[in-house]
Amino acid sequence: MAKEFIEIETSRLKLRQWRETDFKIYSEYYSNEQLAKYVGGKLDKEMAWRKMVSLIGHWQLKGFGYWAVEERDSRDFVGCVGLWKSEPWPEVELGYWILPEMYGKGYATEAGIASKNFAFEKLGLSTLVSYIDPDNEASKRTAVKIGALYERTIELLNFGPHYIYRYNR
Repeated sequence: MAKEFIEIETSRLKLRQWRETDFKIYSEYYSNEQLAKYVGGKLDKEMAWRKMVSLIGHWQLKGFGYWAVEERDSRDFVGCVGLWKSEPWPEVELGYWILPEMYGKGYATEAGIASKNFAFEKLGLSTLVSYIDPDNEASKRTAVKIGALYERTIELLNFGPHYIYRYNR
């Protein structure tokens, strides 16, 4: 049975369902090796399509997932923020990526806090994590701003060593 998709609004952002029109920006992001480095790596258009539609499918199966994030006023696409828990994934993760032109505005933190609150208040979780590549300094800073603390380092499936940053209710 399909799960209900939840949208969230913050003071500046709308966390919403994915649209086919998002694909151009999404695939451009994933075609850039430097940008995609910490989110699974560079993808061609077909694999980017599959990855984007898997985000929609995750919502259908789990009742939570990654949102497309846009500015409320301009409706400009900001990035991708939300929750993930595939079968082999160790536990529910809060993840985020933001378009370079949106850096420095606090959008990852704002959307991350909204995602964390959703996980705790609507899903009833008591904890969640962000798995962060040890070289990703910006993501570590964002996780701390959202409220996480470094816990330990693990080997994350086939992605290599990752830091666990934990959020507690």
